[in-house]
Amino acid sequence: MKLWKTLSRRKSLTSLCTEESQLGKVLSILDLTALGVGSTLGVGVYVLAGSVSKDVAGPGVVLSFLYAAIASAFAGICYAEFGARVPKAGSAYAYSYVTIGEFVAFIIGWNLIMEYVIGGASVARGLSLYLDSLMDGQMEKYFRSIISIESEFLSEYFDLFAFTVCVILGFSLAVGLKESMILNNFLTLVNISVVLFVIIFGAFKADITNWKIPKAQVPEWAGEGGFLPYGIFGTIKGAATCFYGYVGFDCIATTGEEVKNPQRAIPLAIIISLTIIFLAYFGVASVLTMLLPYYLQDVNAPIPYAFSQVGWTYAQWTVAIGGTFGLFASMYGGMYPLPRIIYAMSNDGLLFKSLGEVHKKYKTPFIGTILSCVLTGIMAAAFQLKHLVDMMSMGTLVAYTIVAACVLLLRYRESNEATDSRQSRVNEHTRLLTSNNEVTCCSVAKQLFNFGVVTEATKVTSFVASTQIVTFCILSIVLSFCLVQWEMHLIEGSSQHITMCLILASIMLVCLLSICRQPSNTKGLSFKVPLVPILPALSIFLNIYLMMLMDNDTWIRFTVWMIVGLFIYFGYGISNSVEKDSKVVRSVDYDSNGHWAPENEHLVS
Repeated sequence: MKLWKTLSRRKSLTSLCTEESQLGKVLSILDLTALGVGSTLGVGVYVLAGSVSKDVAGPGVVLSFLYAAIASAFAGICYAEFGARVPKAGSAYAYSYVTIGEFVAFIIGWNLIMEYVIGGASVARGLSLYLDSLMDGQMEKYFRSIISIESEFLSEYFDLFAFTVCVILGFSLAVGLKESMILNNFLTLVNISVVLFVIIFGAFKADITNWKIPKAQVPEWAGEGGFLPYGIFGTIKGAATCFYGYVGFDCIATTGEEVKNPQRAIPLAIIISLTIIFLAYFGVASVLTMLLPYYLQDVNAPIPYAFSQVGWTYAQWTVAIGGTFGLFASMYGGMYPLPRIIYAMSNDGLLFKSLGEVHKKYKTPFIGTILSCVLTGIMAAAFQLKHLVDMMSMGTLVAYTIVAACVLLLRYRESNEATDSRQSRVNEHTRLLTSNNEVTCCSVAKQLFNFGVVTEATKVTSFVASTQIVTFCILSIVLSFCLVQWEMHLIEGSSQHITMCLILASIMLVCLLSICRQPSNTKGLSFKVPLVPILPALSIFLNIYLMMLMDNDTWIRFTVWMIVGLFIYFGYGISNSVEKDSKVVRSVDYDSNGHWAPENEHLVS
């Protein structure tokens, strides 16, 4: 029981949002939007559209990007509410620390470190390969002559360029946030300009007939021709790949302590950046598939190749150079959140304290920034791009799932007013129903579908909602597994699989209905996720389904990473956590007017 209390100890939402920060508040909505667009609009816009259209979805890749945008928007809206609730560094780490508990928070924080390390490293290695292709492989030849590696688990050579770029950007982040943001804004502006160039000038050579090629004119391996040569399932499968083209916007939520007005800036920046990213992907994919037939696309550099095939050589090199700037911006955005996660976890005592020390002059976590960027550089230089990309998505999907679950848990947690007679404003019938606020089998059964029409969240309603949320997550795992198995045996047909899926889906709908019937607590929110609990629930299911599509090697590498993290937590973090000696009773978050009321928290003896 003591271990459970230790693992589930939570941060106070009030104290988290009112504690003083040493980081400089210098970021505006424009800075955050540029950070989100820059970190996301990189490899995806220059590679994904060509590879997905050729092998998976055909011209229907535009729908794949649309489906992926919807899935990402679900997660983005959840991040926006949390960014308004918890304007602190740490992103999903801080959010889960407030709502679920310390152990889950460490797991999420450790996953985010993995995501950002591998994400930054993969872009750095991709940038190196991109430039090397423009120089006919001269960099690879030189690096092989210096350090050659013979291992199936590592790169064939140590990429000094990727390592150097990571270290240089690391120093840029460490010595001046505002100055490095100016550089990022410039790179992002160039990136967006190149995207607009591709869409506008590419439209002059676009031919809509490339979306209507009959089956007789396409190769045997290229599907059925037309707009959906691989069928509607091809666009859905393509969305699973295109989804990772939107990974990166969550870095906006890690900047809470350095934003001038986080409650307003973070939600707006997330929504604006996702809109810009979708329009860029949709426009580039449309132009690209109309410039060339989908089966003739180049999977490595589709945009320069397409322009070269239509005779626009100058446009080819314009895009190639602009793509370099875009990859720089993407790498910057991918590396930026990493030291902030380390800063948040070290300040909480879950990682070594020295990593979170803020430099007096630069106002940044200097040591944590330098060490994290050196680690990213080593990963970029020593591992193959495929190895890095395979691991990048797992941590992201886990974080997205936890954030969506946290939105639901926060919305339906116990309202302090319902248990305080001085502040209660419920009607007399509800007051009688909530006067005995003890969780019993009878009270839970009565409250399961809120037959008593309770209008304020209580301990009982919170317990019912939390139980249903956990049940929904577990059923999502089982249903996702069944759907993957069903897809694998789709040709044979399996009535058992279909029946099982229908039963699981029905139970999940009952869980959602029960959650809908519970009263929610939305006081003090400057931004609210719409359609709760449906939208967060859809986000949870989609993310879990995508995780189930991962191959076994990815799950093995993920397991190894988690084992290392558990050693760190139980060996250091659990005994050094700042919450270990905390005696604050997490009782009141808001006053009767819905405003923050940290003075209403009290100490236990």
